Amino acid sequence: MADITTLHTGLNSGRKHSVLVVEDEDNIALALDFLLTREGYTHDRVADGDAALPKIRAMQPDLVLLDVMLPGASGYEICQTVRLDPLLKAVKILMMTARGSSIERRKGLAIGADGFITKPFELKELRDEVRRLLTPEG
Repeated sequence: MADITTLHTGLNSGRKHSVLVVEDEDNIALALDFLLTREGYTHDRVADGDAALPKIRAMQPDLVLLDVMLPGASGYEICQTVRLDPLLKAVKILMMTARGSSIERRKGLAIGADGFITKPFELKELRDEVRRLLTPEG
């Protein structure tokens, strides 16, 4: 019988999925922390673009929740660098932005993001997108 952690993370091994939040706005990071904790994910946060790549390389998260507009390197630059690194090819990236135009979305997906969500977002919408990306078929 599967335990609660397995049901939340969708893994048979019981290992929790790891998520890195790259977000400079504390109020959004707090909401993400609440959601990720409630869903049973292991997670950490960095608040600027320059700290993101070293943390992604060290942590090798299953998913990165990546803000587009950050101090230091932009989310687009980070996404593109992750996609060019063969050691990080399994890392999923969900980009988040307050500028939700179709051009922004197309740009994010074109450089390799696995998903794109517009802020402000409903927690249910974000939860569903995170679950989609962390399922074996995602």
